[in-house]
Formats: sequence, C-alpha cells, structure tokens
Amino acid sequence: MRRLAVYCGSATPADPAYIDNAREVGATFAARGIGLVYGGGRLGLMGAVADAVLAAGGEAIGVIPQALVDAEVAHRGLTELHVVGTMHQRKALFTDLADGFVTLPGGTGTMDELWEALSWAQLGYHGKPVGLLNVNGYYDGLVAFVATMAETGFLRPQHRDILIVEDRLDPLLARMEAHLPSTPIIHMRRDEL
Repeated sequence: MRRLAVYCGSATPADPAYIDNAREVGATFAARGIGLVYGGGRLGLMGAVADAVLAAGGEAIGVIPQALVDAEVAHRGLTELHVVGTMHQRKALFTDLADGFVTLPGGTGTMDELWEALSWAQLGYHGKPVGLLNVNGYYDGLVAFVATMAETGFLRPQHRDILIVEDRLDPLLARMEAHLPSTPIIHMRRDEL
C-alpha cells in the first residue's frame, strides 16, 4: 500500500486522545513510507494527521473542494493540494489516488466518505481495503449496526467482511495489507443476489 486515504473529522474533540491518535497515524504512515491522501484541511484530526506525516518527512496529499479553500480551511503546507469543484469529485479522486481507506473518528462528512467507500467495494467499483480504526470504542455503535445489517439480511454474507475493524493501527494495517476483495455485486449470479 503506497498511499492510503484517511477519512476523519475536521473538529477537535475535548478528549485529546483523538488528536493524539491522529498524530500517531500520521507518524506511522511516514515511518512506513505510506503516503497520506486526505481532505486537505488544516483543522482538527485532519490537520493533526497531515502535520504529523509532514513532520516525519512523509507525503501528504490533500483533496479539497474550492468552497472550503474559500472558507480558508485548506492546509497550505502539503506535498500536493488538489482543488476540486464538488464533494463527489473529492471522493472520486480519493479513490483514484489511494490504495485503500482508513477511517478515524469523525462526523457526518467522515461517515459519507466511509459509506461510499464501502458501497463502491460492494458493487465492485474498487477492490481496495476499507479500514475502520475504532479509537476508544468510538465506532462500537456502527460496528454493531453493521452486524445488524448482516443478521437481518441487508448485508450479504459475501460482503460482511468488507469493513476491516481494529482498535489499534498496526493490526488494522496488517489486515488491510492482506485484504482480498470480496465478490462484487456486479459479478454475482442472480441466485446470489
């Protein structure tokens, strides 16, 4: 995995563990030679992960819509900053530039990015690993919801393991490295749908 897209919040929570974790992710990426592709912001977890990558001599590529550049939230010290017109273009470029996706804690924007990466993998638009770093149990409810989708039949057995969940970064990256794509919907037989 040469580059990974990181989805995370632009907020700074009161609990410093979230910012500390984002910095750890950035430092680990740089130490392992993994380039960062992210939302291009300078605030919150976004800024922390990018700053940590850059401080350790790594590559940090931002992808940000023009509206957010105009709002002055863009990080101006990145290796590359791609300015796009829409959020749809942003997510498509994430997919083009990255070899996989890691989701850190965040809000609705982070969820939008995660769900699109998952649905695109399920459909077969990409075969890249989709990881979720469950920092301090932040995503316990989401992990339970995914299990509920599978138990009720809204998530096919072939796609149950698309989301790779770990509480620590090292095992998450190891599982992502070993990832084998599931059978996408576009290649399933009618009786499997």
